[in-house]
Amino acid sequence: MFIVYLLILLRLTVFRPNMSFQRLFSGRINARLFREYLPLLRRGRWMRSVYLFGGNIFCFIPFGMYLQGRTGWRPGAVAALGLLLSLLIETLQYVLGTGVSELDDLILNTLGTFIGALCVRLWMKRQRKKPERP
Repeated sequence: MFIVYLLILLRLTVFRPNMSFQRLFSGRINARLFREYLPLLRRGRWMRSVYLFGGNIFCFIPFGMYLQGRTGWRPGAVAALGLLLSLLIETLQYVLGTGVSELDDLILNTLGTFIGALCVRLWMKRQRKKPERP
């Protein structure tokens, strides 16, 4: 199931229909934090902004949940792997010319991984505290 999740994530973020090996290294880099969000908000495109912002977080929550449940590492260590996966995706987007590589995405994806790991960690902690029922 985890492999299917990763394949879907890569399909949504990197291997898009507009991908062409003729456009190698034609991607764009946006290193200014939240540069794309402010114009959207000014134009009243709240839902698009929420979709982009929330989508970057939401898509990485399963990654954090899986790794936390599988490894038991601290959420910060799991988030570091989320950062590495996000960096790989952003690099591939630039190299393959299939998207804009954005600093925001690195931050929001890492946050999503951390949230997923933290949720599992808290759930596991709560399960250990529950008294057993006869």
